[in-house]
Amino acid sequence: MNRINKGIYLIVNPSDDLKKIHSCLEKVLPLPVCAVQLWDNFSSDEQARKIIENLTEICHHYNKPILINNRWEWLLQYPLDGVHFDNIPEQLQGIVQTVGRSFLKGLTCNNDLKTVEWAYKNSFDYISFCSMFPSITANSCELVDRHVVKRAIEHFSLPVFLAGGITPENLKELSDISYHGIAVVSGIMSANDPVKAAEQYLKQIKL
Repeated sequence: MNRINKGIYLIVNPSDDLKKIHSCLEKVLPLPVCAVQLWDNFSSDEQARKIIENLTEICHHYNKPILINNRWEWLLQYPLDGVHFDNIPEQLQGIVQTVGRSFLKGLTCNNDLKTVEWAYKNSFDYISFCSMFPSITANSCELVDRHVVKRAIEHFSLPVFLAGGITPENLKELSDISYHGIAVVSGIMSANDPVKAAEQYLKQIKL
């Protein structure tokens, strides 16, 4: 899987119950979910192994890429499809050589276009702007100026995802941005009806 499609970029919190995560993914992965990312807040390596093996199997069953957050070294142990970096990684070329196979690379960006330029020059597969709105799950991100996002799209040919506090209601406020997709955590994973929640997002997304 060497590209990322348009749609919902689904982020999974490993601290949630594995059965609940698995059940949710079984329901929503047939929809236009373009990728699944695992946060790197595992309680132990054994928990990580169990979750990664389980979710990798289901994602690949539906032909959807699964990425790990930051922990690139786990690409050596598991058939993960990529890694999402929260910050510019040190010694990227060394990481690529160590992994020894192609993998998707994503990077969180904010209001500094130099970060976007770095991702572009280093052939990243996508970038994600965080946070578009105030968000509990993205509380480490600064609020992003939408003009910065538009300039990034105008000057750099990278798929752009929008993240942080996005709901089906406020997604309409982003309709003037030519984004590739949106990143969602609790809006789907914590919903009583994840399929209905995903469909509400998809009604507003410009696929």
